[in-house]
Amino acid sequence: MPVHNNNVAASVRKSSNVQKVPGAKPAKAASKKKDEEEGVDTGDGREEWSHRKALNKPADQLELTDAELKEEITRILTADNPHAPQNIVRYSFKERSFKPISVDQLAVHFVLEGSLLHQDSDEARRLRAKEAVSEDTETVDTGTEADEEKPETPATPVEEGGEVEEAGEEDRPDSVAFKTDKKEPKLINQFNFSERASQTLNNPLRERSCQTEPPPRSVFSATANQWEIYDVYVEELQKQERNKEKQKTMPSQKDGGKSKKKVMLMETQSDDITKVRKASKIIERMVHQNMFDDIAQDFKYFEDASDEFRGQEGTLLPLWKFQYDKAKRLSVTALCCNNKYQDLFAVGMGSYDFSKQGSGMLVFYSLKNSAFPEYIYPTSSGVLCLDIHKQHSYLVAVGFYNGCVAVYNLKEEGLEPVYKSTAKTGKHTDPVWQVRWQSDDMDNNHNFYSVSSDGRVVSWTLVKNELVFTDIIRLSLNGAVSEGPEGAQQLSIACGTAFDFHKQIDYLFLVGTGEGKIHKCSKTYSSQFLETYDAHSMAVDAVKWNHFHPNVFISCSSDWTVKIWDHTINTPMLTFDLNAAVGDVSWSPYSSTVCAAVTTDGTVHVFDLSVNKYEAICQQSVVAKKKTKLTHIEFNPIYPIIIVGDDRGYVTSLKLSPNLRKKPKAKKGQELPKGPELEVAKMEKLLSLLREPEQSTV
Repeated sequence: MPVHNNNVAASVRKSSNVQKVPGAKPAKAASKKKDEEEGVDTGDGREEWSHRKALNKPADQLELTDAELKEEITRILTADNPHAPQNIVRYSFKERSFKPISVDQLAVHFVLEGSLLHQDSDEARRLRAKEAVSEDTETVDTGTEADEEKPETPATPVEEGGEVEEAGEEDRPDSVAFKTDKKEPKLINQFNFSERASQTLNNPLRERSCQTEPPPRSVFSATANQWEIYDVYVEELQKQERNKEKQKTMPSQKDGGKSKKKVMLMETQSDDITKVRKASKIIERMVHQNMFDDIAQDFKYFEDASDEFRGQEGTLLPLWKFQYDKAKRLSVTALCCNNKYQDLFAVGMGSYDFSKQGSGMLVFYSLKNSAFPEYIYPTSSGVLCLDIHKQHSYLVAVGFYNGCVAVYNLKEEGLEPVYKSTAKTGKHTDPVWQVRWQSDDMDNNHNFYSVSSDGRVVSWTLVKNELVFTDIIRLSLNGAVSEGPEGAQQLSIACGTAFDFHKQIDYLFLVGTGEGKIHKCSKTYSSQFLETYDAHSMAVDAVKWNHFHPNVFISCSSDWTVKIWDHTINTPMLTFDLNAAVGDVSWSPYSSTVCAAVTTDGTVHVFDLSVNKYEAICQQSVVAKKKTKLTHIEFNPIYPIIIVGDDRGYVTSLKLSPNLRKKPKAKKGQELPKGPELEVAKMEKLLSLLREPEQSTV
């Protein structure tokens, strides 16, 4: 080892001598310095020292001049926290303005709470006293134990002295065994200790308070005795006498006479019932639903369990019966359900006995209250047809026996229609048998169509305060004719009794006539019928398109038959003989193969063509008296019920049993389409079976 040190020292001296040689070339010295800085191995055995002299600098280090290195930069330390915000303000409720607040500049970097106590402090004295008390209790306990154990040790001979001494050493308080058996006090965590079974933190309750202005109050007190009541009646009589005197002088004043008279009458009506109209209607519904709670339960939940044992047949469960006393002598001439409010439906009252025509009535009933109508509109002529607008459910188009058409607005007060046709505005000359709302025209004006016994199919447009009419087609025995001389039209006029518009094709519609024919017509082509079907031997009472399939429609007549058609074929696909005059027929809104018809013998016939295409799966009499005739039938758009009207002014609601509203079941490995596609598929399958020659009629 010493030899090595000497060699190193010699090498150092040698290298220093080499560097100080005066005759060395500067180029060689510069290259040597460069090699040392770059760490190049020179191969002369002095690598270690050359690396110590070299300075390792990063490539991107900033190079400073000597003046910049000698420059002094002054740093001032202050007590302010540079991270503390300087612009915190708080709202002062006292001064009602925002005030800046002082910010704590103290920054705490480390805190350690020690367990050392000053020996002269109160806490230290209390701790020493507590330790002294614990030591006294320990000594007392050990002394009593020793006294109790002494008598138990029997006297032993001298030979056994060694064992006695050993036992005594174990029982002594200062022995090692006694100290090990002694329980040491439990150490307590000095940092964060809570002597509880559970140390979970409960969130503090937040107080929510709100401040509102107190409602206005007034204290009223009065006494009611015989004299007070008498004075009130006397004052009311005097007011009525003054009003009568003023009314006597009113005819002399022509200008504004009617308006002042109305004001006088309004003053006399002190008991204004309109203020409690809504509350009384709600109470009436509540009382009614309590009275007929069993019917409401049947409507919601009852399902006829006997349908499981009947096979394919079904039944109708009677629910509510709607009746208005002032309309007892009138017949139900029209029924229409509201699409927006499914519990509401309209009933048209009139008479089919043309020798005894009189006034009519338009009545609106609700399933929530069968005791009394929701709206009542008396009419001067009998109502024969009506239709509720699909989007604007407050608009109702009505056709009368005297040939007029009218539009009622349920939002408007008063009993008169908002629109009504007159002789000047092109009203029909014969009874109006059917009205139908159509989609709005290009100017967003509402319009509806009507058909009458005078052979005219007329379009009515609601423009401002009047009805504007346009003749779409004139019916004739040989074919449709356009506008021409009146004489030519009267020779071949046909009687229109029913019509219906296609559900998907807007311009296409069917018209039934009193001669038993059905004409397929177009709005845009009025010179000739598109097709004519020799449907019935008597007047067509109803013709209606299927809700789902675009080719199928149904018709009924007083010749006892109901026929189902494909409009691409001239002959009916199915014909049902019901043994009585058929008053009305209707398609169900939930199935493409279910339809229902009513006959004059008081029977309701329900068909499901996908189950049985030969006869009705339900035939049930729903009238109380034998001579009562059923006139119209309508399906509810949502609920599984139908409403039926008769010629005595009654409307009966009936619930369909489960067999009458079955849905098809999918076979194994087969997925059925959903919604309208399923209904179209059901009807298409039925039509494919009916097109076979052996199954064309029933």
